[in-house]
Amino acid sequence: MNKRRAAAVFATISALLAVTAAAALMLSAKAPPEGLPRFDDPLPDEALADALVAAMTDSELLAQTLMFGWAGTDPSPLVTDWVAERGLGSIKIFGWNTDDTRKVAESVTALQRKAAEGRFGIPLFVATDQEGGWIRHIKGRTTETPGNLAIGASGLPADAWNTGYYISRELGALGINLNFAPAVDLYTDHESTVIGPRSFGEDPDAAGILGAAFVAGSRAAGVLTTAKHFPGHGDTGMDSHGKLPVIPIDGKTFRSRELVPFRYLIDAGVEAVMSGHLNFPRITGNDEPATFSRLLLNDVLRDEMGFTGLIVTDDIMMNGATEYAGSVSRAVQLALEAGNDIIESSTTPSFGDAFWAKNLDRMSRVPAFRDRVKDAARRVILAKLSYFKDDDAVPVYPDLAKLEERVPDPEGKEFFLSQAVRSVTLVRNAGLPLGEPGRVLLASAFPSFLEAGTARFPNAETAGVNWNLPKRARAFDTVIVCLSSREQLPVLNALRGEKCRVIVVSALSPVLLENAPWVSTALAVYSYAPLSFTAAFGALAGDFTPEGIMPLKGIN
Repeated sequence: MNKRRAAAVFATISALLAVTAAAALMLSAKAPPEGLPRFDDPLPDEALADALVAAMTDSELLAQTLMFGWAGTDPSPLVTDWVAERGLGSIKIFGWNTDDTRKVAESVTALQRKAAEGRFGIPLFVATDQEGGWIRHIKGRTTETPGNLAIGASGLPADAWNTGYYISRELGALGINLNFAPAVDLYTDHESTVIGPRSFGEDPDAAGILGAAFVAGSRAAGVLTTAKHFPGHGDTGMDSHGKLPVIPIDGKTFRSRELVPFRYLIDAGVEAVMSGHLNFPRITGNDEPATFSRLLLNDVLRDEMGFTGLIVTDDIMMNGATEYAGSVSRAVQLALEAGNDIIESSTTPSFGDAFWAKNLDRMSRVPAFRDRVKDAARRVILAKLSYFKDDDAVPVYPDLAKLEERVPDPEGKEFFLSQAVRSVTLVRNAGLPLGEPGRVLLASAFPSFLEAGTARFPNAETAGVNWNLPKRARAFDTVIVCLSSREQLPVLNALRGEKCRVIVVSALSPVLLENAPWVSTALAVYSYAPLSFTAAFGALAGDFTPEGIMPLKGIN
């Protein structure tokens, strides 16, 4: 072959190779590996959800219904493997993960990258409990807020809207897209220590209106919300973390009281409802928790109330669920069969855990169970498609470069101080404002209370609420006590009869004031946030007249 002919052949072969390579690149861009559908395919949501679940193995379907937490600040290798190897659908960030705010955002980024590398590229729902006030799982740099009962005291939907908005702006900066809030449980049982100031109050309509406003504000900031704890955790002093609460109310009370706030939130378009480990024997006719009740989740929540969003369990590891079910694996099974779409767990189970093996085996043997898991997975995926393809969604990967300027939210602090001021409630008034208080002693278990008090009264001394307090009080003209727990009541009541003037600032639940009727000057705030204490001392000093309305009946 002469050189000219050889060069021509070589050029032809090179051109063919180039065309082949270009065609291969075009094909690879259009078709994902193995020809599988991908989350970012340009199909209508319903069609793409159908395609994704049709292509999934039983393992992948089951994994989409699970939400795991982990111990420590960094995601454990185990939870990372669940995301990377099994396609875990969601993660939950708990309070023990969050002292380092930057680490939270880095953890979310790392886990979302693992999810993006999966067979279908489905992003994670990243959840937490950031109700405001007492319940603030994301700590570190985030704002401490006055809380739901403070919103109930102001009674203003605008306060609820802005609370949801500013809390969600901080969550969104960290890549958190699902908030297990608001709690719309009613503060019906005044002895309850599990709900208490997490509630908007005991009026069903007020709780529903304020909760719906919280949902709208959160949505404006791009974060999904959850109405909890269905069908209502407020009429019991028992804590479902330790034991299954039994709430023996009748059907009329159930529908005219407990369900009312949930109706408001469903009408407002809340995206998720959390099922509670709560037994309503006169409604269900048995002793099963709502978590496992098809009657409550399907017949009542879906059919009667018209809810079409996601149903998420409370932590499946809680005794209120596992003691009834007998094991975690059976609790997961019962929860899915009852109609839950996401099973939340505070821990990450091992790869060989019985709950995984037994429920996968059940999927292979019981077609109805597999259909239910597939339906739940489709609901989760469809919710993700609807959410993540919206321009207003929280970005999958948080912007680490802007984290410090977004958390705490620069506008939020001013709002939350104004909200704290509006919520301060004057319960008893014997001569406010204080005027000249003389020698002042401040007593509290919270350093933030003592700091706010000494900022207002620089010469004041400080003390704890312990049995040294009555003796120390004799050397002072005015003693201002922060009452925040039942254990402090004997110490407070020991001050009765002392010559000093005693003023009480109730923090968290105002119910404790009923046990000290002799105190003639008392204010209520509803959290231990520094802003709440700043507002309380402003009211004592006469900066403003407290206008908060007591959100509970019979407290005076």
